[in-house]
Amino acid sequence: MNEFFRSDPPSQTAFPIARAGYPYIFAAAFTTAILALLGLTALTLLGLVITFCICGFFRDPDRVVPAEDGVVVSPADGKIIIAEAVPNSPFSGGACTKVSIFMSVFNVHVNRSPCSGHVKQIDYYPGKFFSANLDKASQQNEHNAIEMETDNGRRLVVVQIAGLIARRIVCHAKPQDQLQRGQRFGLICFGSRLDVYLPTDTKLIVAVGDKVTAGTSVLGRFE
Repeated sequence: MNEFFRSDPPSQTAFPIARAGYPYIFAAAFTTAILALLGLTALTLLGLVITFCICGFFRDPDRVVPAEDGVVVSPADGKIIIAEAVPNSPFSGGACTKVSIFMSVFNVHVNRSPCSGHVKQIDYYPGKFFSANLDKASQQNEHNAIEMETDNGRRLVVVQIAGLIARRIVCHAKPQDQLQRGQRFGLICFGSRLDVYLPTDTKLIVAVGDKVTAGTSVLGRFE
């Protein structure tokens, strides 16, 4: 029987919302209240729909994390668009295995650590806002690269990439932080993409087209 654990304390509310979404939700709710006071019924109803949609965008459900040794879990909800070996990592150098996950506006946007380890370095790169499912988005879009090292010395890089709609990358992790597998470390507002650069000895168990869930779905295993 598979064993699971929680890397974060369980939420105390029935519908947990990521803190980064509060300003957007409050702004939409305040605007809707003003429209209601002005008696603009149609616009008020539209404002209510938008407010509820924003709440959905920033939902932050609790997740259980596989406890099996050596597994790498997905850092994001979404669809696998790349799963392949690459000859040279643009961040750490050398051959690696790359997995890219595309997040639509309908996915949960909270990002989670793919494995347990400490943060070695974080590099932010300003850039453009191409559609996140395009190959050129990896390098040309605004992105935030988080280099991690596992307890047994394996190094990997998780890259938060802004997309066509996303305009804000949030990263709570800092250099030297110790992260647990499946632990929340940030989010990207309104969808986009995450790239994971794994060691070459990682055995992938996902393929292009698979749908994954952050913290719960296993991308592969260290061999």
